[in-house]
Amino acid sequence: MNENGNPLEITIEGLEIFAHHGLLPEEREVGQVFSFDIYLLLKDCPAASSDDIADTVNYAEVCDTVVKAATSETYNLLERLAAVVAGKVLAGYPMVSRVGVRAAKPAPPLPHAVESVAAYIERTREAAD
Repeated sequence: MNENGNPLEITIEGLEIFAHHGLLPEEREVGQVFSFDIYLLLKDCPAASSDDIADTVNYAEVCDTVVKAATSETYNLLERLAAVVAGKVLAGYPMVSRVGVRAAKPAPPLPHAVESVAAYIERTREAAD
C-alpha cells in the first residue's frame, strides 16, 4: 500500500487516436478519431513517497501502449477494441492491478444526434493470470 494505506489510481482522459475500426466498411477504410479514458489502479505505489518515476507507472509509456494496441489491428466493435487495449496495458505494466478502459467513437454513423458512443471494460490482474 502507499503511504496512506490506500491504493492509488492514475487516470488518463481524452487520449485521441486516429484508427480504422467500425462495423461499416467505410469506417474501416476512411478511419476516424477514437477517444480513450484509461484508469489504472496500483495497489502499491512507492512513488507516492519516493517521488521517483521508477517507482510508478509511466503514463506517457501507457499512452504509447494504447496507441499501438488501437492502431495495430482493425476491429468491428468498440467492445473488442476496449478489451484488447485493457489486455495490453495489464500485460505491459505489472504494477497495475486493475485497468479500466473507455473507448469512445465521438462521431458514430447513426441516424440520431449523439455526442458519442462508448464501451467501458475493466480487467484485473487476477482475472488476467
